[in-house]
Amino acid sequence: MRNSKWLSILGLGILGLLLNAPPTRADTWDKRTTVTFKEPVEIPGKVLPAGTYIFKLMDSSADRNIVQVFNSDQSKLFATILAIPDYRENPTGKTVINFEERPTGAPEAIESWFYPGDNFGQEFVYPKSRATELAKATNHQVLSMPSEMAENINKPVKSAGEAPVAAMKNAPVKAVKPTGEEVDIAKAIKPGPPTVQLAAAQPAAPKPTMAKEKGLPHTASPVPLVGLLGVLSLGAGGMLGGLLKRKA
Repeated sequence: MRNSKWLSILGLGILGLLLNAPPTRADTWDKRTTVTFKEPVEIPGKVLPAGTYIFKLMDSSADRNIVQVFNSDQSKLFATILAIPDYRENPTGKTVINFEERPTGAPEAIESWFYPGDNFGQEFVYPKSRATELAKATNHQVLSMPSEMAENINKPVKSAGEAPVAAMKNAPVKAVKPTGEEVDIAKAIKPGPPTVQLAAAQPAAPKPTMAKEKGLPHTASPVPLVGLLGVLSLGAGGMLGGLLKRKA
């Protein structure tokens, strides 16, 4: 009886630990990243003073993403930015932010942002007037949208369904060459890998519809695993009980 009692207590203890174990989570869908700049940097619509900021995805739709930039405790929104997926062949385990080359003394302008481990990152889209200036100053083409869209960057939006976000998603996006000529975006963005390779890289790539699936950050329920481990623990308890009876 005493052995059976201790086995029951042991089994309940193991089951309790399993049921209270935290569920496994997938990578953060919004790619939240904390970055610190030692000098002022430019993003579409404004220049950020040196300091610590949070970058994260607000929403994704087809081939367009919305990036929001907050202060370190997310109490203040600095910008809501339109971005186009940018591809890199060799992802790293650290956050990577690429800058446009700038004249000496001018704040560097952010070109793209890559989340650790991802093949696909976010290339920022600048209002056309500013994109033209950057393209000429850096001798490098810059993604652009109509200049009137600039006012939407600084509006305090909280959800993907608000008008400023919808306007940016539907805005025509081009690439401005150093000559000031606009070209189709397909000729400006870096091509991704062939279809066969893309299938292998998908786990690290931001899914276009992920923002509409805000319930997906959690992986499948851990209940099946708990059940399996529970059965194993009961089986082990039975075997131990049998051994103890034989000795008795």
